[in-house]
Amino acid sequence: MEKSRSIRSFSRARTTERGFALVIALVLALLYFGLIELLMIDSSRELAAARRFRGRIVAETLAENAAEGAALRIADDTVTWTKFTRTDDQGEMDGEMRKSGNSYIITAKGISAGLESTQVSVRLQGAVEKPANPTSPVKITIEFAKHTQ
Repeated sequence: MEKSRSIRSFSRARTTERGFALVIALVLALLYFGLIELLMIDSSRELAAARRFRGRIVAETLAENAAEGAALRIADDTVTWTKFTRTDDQGEMDGEMRKSGNSYIITAKGISAGLESTQVSVRLQGAVEKPANPTSPVKITIEFAKHTQ
């Protein structure tokens, strides 16, 4: 009898802590999975923001390149209008220059390719001053620049 009484005293069936370890394990698992889900949500939000930022930067660069391409013959007196269009794996660029006398207006647009396609426009206004001496360089000034998204 002594042996059976000793075994009974260590039985877990008679204690009040009967599922306590299981409940704690389940709560910790739920908290852990909740933390993982929050990290996944945050990382997907950051990825979307990075894609938008990349699209905007690429579109701005394409618009600036289109403006430069349209202004290639800005110092030539015989040119009053030029158009510049290119497409590559980064996106599309389209620029146009109109000259009237000494003043010019350049409008350009860049559209980035990819998951987050963004369009940026550039408008430049300025003047081209020819020197009295033909050997002196031409002075080109930008008086106004506007970037829009």
